[in-house]
Amino acid sequence: MNLMSRLQEPNILIAPGVYDALTAALATEAGFEALYLSGAAVAYTRLGRPDIGLTSVSEVAETMALIRDRVELPVIIDADTGFGNALNAQRTMRLFERAGANALQLEDQTFPKRCGHLSDKSLIPAGEMAGKIAAMADARQSDETLIIARTDAIAVEGLEAAMSRAETYVAAGADILFVEAPRSGDELRRVADQFGARMPLLANMVEGGATPLQSAADLEALGYDIVIFPGGIVRALARTAVEYYASLRTHGSNRPFADRMFDFGGLNDRIGTDEMLRLGKRYESG
Repeated sequence: MNLMSRLQEPNILIAPGVYDALTAALATEAGFEALYLSGAAVAYTRLGRPDIGLTSVSEVAETMALIRDRVELPVIIDADTGFGNALNAQRTMRLFERAGANALQLEDQTFPKRCGHLSDKSLIPAGEMAGKIAAMADARQSDETLIIARTDAIAVEGLEAAMSRAETYVAAGADILFVEAPRSGDELRRVADQFGARMPLLANMVEGGATPLQSAADLEALGYDIVIFPGGIVRALARTAVEYYASLRTHGSNRPFADRMFDFGGLNDRIGTDEMLRLGKRYESG
């Protein structure tokens, strides 16, 4: 599916967060049209650490390649700050595009960055961010690989500054605009009113974050074209894991937890074990 063509359709695109090939496969099976490879989710799961710029470009590229080996859906990938200056951003574009990403999200924070819904963020100059956008556009191999420009300026400089930065990023060649962490429904509406008629808009829903939670239908009505739920799967699985380990430690058995987990056969059904084994037999000698 061509991602930009899909964004011309009237209904909003819901991209759930994933962090590995298993979650990507399960989200695909659930019927979503696109996925969002969350940098925060990669930090949470691969490092067991917060989203404060600790992950490396190679770790995220490797994760993307493993997801692409498993699913065919378009993937929006969190490219953070491009992992450095404009030249680093170009390398990030090349690495992520080769790994199978369909859209790269670039943000205007300094490096190391912070999760968009954490406090005490700092920003690079708007001109530097515009240069990164242009550099990434020059480096991409396919015009179908999209650049999502994200500004974190609302939390640092206020809404008006964020809108000004967004205008600069649109002029620099961004394909999709992402104004991070509006603090109210009115701020969400202001962004949509100023930019919605000109380019696709992305909204980010974070449970407990700075933006009041909206449904996909609500955001579509405002004029947004993509909504991501980046870390929800990790928060759901982490809570389940806490309860699972507590149960196992208490009971010395998984029997009390059995109705809340797949058994051996159930998980193998989900990941296609029998199908893979049948495929393997086609290539056996003799």
